[in-house]
Amino acid sequence: MSRRQLLRWGAAGGLLLGVGATTTACAGPTGLPGPQTLTLALNRSLVSLDNKLNQFDAAVTVQRAVRQGLTAIGPDIKPIPVLAERFELTAPTRWTVTLREGIRYSDGSPVQIQDVATALKMYEKVNGSFVASFFPEFPTVVPQDERTFYLDTVRPVPILDALMALILITPAKDNKAAELQTGVGTGPYKVASFNRGAGTYSLVRNDEYWGERPQIERVNVRFLPEESSRVISLRSGEVDVIDSISPDSGEQLAGLPGVVLEEASSLRLNQIFYNFRKPKSHPVSDPKVRQALSMAIDGQSLVRDVLMDSVTQAEGVTPSSLFGYSKTGDYVYDPAEAKKRLKALGVDNLTLKIIWETGEFAADTSIMEALSAMYADIGVKTQLQQFEPGGNILDWRQGKTGDWDLLGNGFSSPTGLAITMLQGMYAGTPEKEKTRDTYQGYVNEAVAAKIARAASEVDEASRNQLLAQAQKAVWDTWPCAWAFVPKSVLARRQRVDHLALSAANSYPLSDVTLEA
Repeated sequence: MSRRQLLRWGAAGGLLLGVGATTTACAGPTGLPGPQTLTLALNRSLVSLDNKLNQFDAAVTVQRAVRQGLTAIGPDIKPIPVLAERFELTAPTRWTVTLREGIRYSDGSPVQIQDVATALKMYEKVNGSFVASFFPEFPTVVPQDERTFYLDTVRPVPILDALMALILITPAKDNKAAELQTGVGTGPYKVASFNRGAGTYSLVRNDEYWGERPQIERVNVRFLPEESSRVISLRSGEVDVIDSISPDSGEQLAGLPGVVLEEASSLRLNQIFYNFRKPKSHPVSDPKVRQALSMAIDGQSLVRDVLMDSVTQAEGVTPSSLFGYSKTGDYVYDPAEAKKRLKALGVDNLTLKIIWETGEFAADTSIMEALSAMYADIGVKTQLQQFEPGGNILDWRQGKTGDWDLLGNGFSSPTGLAITMLQGMYAGTPEKEKTRDTYQGYVNEAVAAKIARAASEVDEASRNQLLAQAQKAVWDTWPCAWAFVPKSVLARRQRVDHLALSAANSYPLSDVTLEA
């Protein structure tokens, strides 16, 4: 059996196993959505409408429908004003911001400058913050009057208008350095009820919303971990929208009456990432070993036979869709050379533990099983450990629980900028590592210095040159055994209209309409 046949068999087998498990273990939703109710089925559990600690791509749609920022990333992947009517760079280290007049939260209370100041402090202070890693530094809020204030920084932060889209504003008295489970926002919808454990939310229209009134009265959000279950629920009309469609499901749904596929480019990079918390004596702490192990992976076969050409193999440390991207190299498949290099480096009897969370990317299990076979071809043993959504993989990733060598993970740039991804993944410092606020323990002071220099450069052309240098420096450390760039794909019932899927794998919920 050829490798291509084996991989196709593995992908098909994984799908059949998924269908079988769903039939016996996962009950589908009951009842059809009403004429003024939109039902979304997500592939990841939405544990909170706060994004301090976590924000998978599809969650943005729901989070921004309830809580909003001063800005947002628009459909062309550029910042647009939301709660701010003015957001302007007025000096190298100063942005001048003016709040919209008369904006209120869903409980009727006014939005105040202090809410912004408190939000910034809480995002900065929370341990393990998802958002904090993207900020080279947090700005200081300096009020000027009831609506106008400065955002001052020590060094220039020329992309602060994009970064502030990640800070969701809530009343200062209710905010804290933790993932908020309750609270109000300024968005077009408010929470009517929720079950955090089940990942279900019921949203209703916010009568205090400052913008155009959304047409849909109610939005129900469900968590259905098995993709086959989501597909069945969509086909039966029990849900209206499902996200993160795999190639297999796309083929099942394409051309079906009443079903429409939406596709967009992606700001996401999926990686097989090394654990940088290993002791120096461990083989994977050596970049030469990491490169040799990378050469065992037949990435083009994975793209073609497992992922059905729905993705592209990465040619750098960020996706080519990001502003500021630079091509830095290629993943080369050469198992004979991999064995030769490992032998020369004195590496033998190596066992790699590979971990990942279900639903991190399409065909994740099939990919990991294929990696195991590829490593076996060069004499490297593997142990696979799969985590269910809602499990404790975060503790493993932070080095608090268990040990591992490779992680199947995805990382997006929520601003659409390469510098944001570089900052979040590769600008770790020894101080951040003490609190486990680095990306898988990646700390390289020379790389971090290059990223910092690029982050503070105001001139865009000069910044792009510095970004290219920083990306090449990251590539040379071989942080990933393999990486690929997926597409953003979702499926919707035909009754759902005006759903504009962006490269961020999200869409403005307030724009969506339902046909009668």
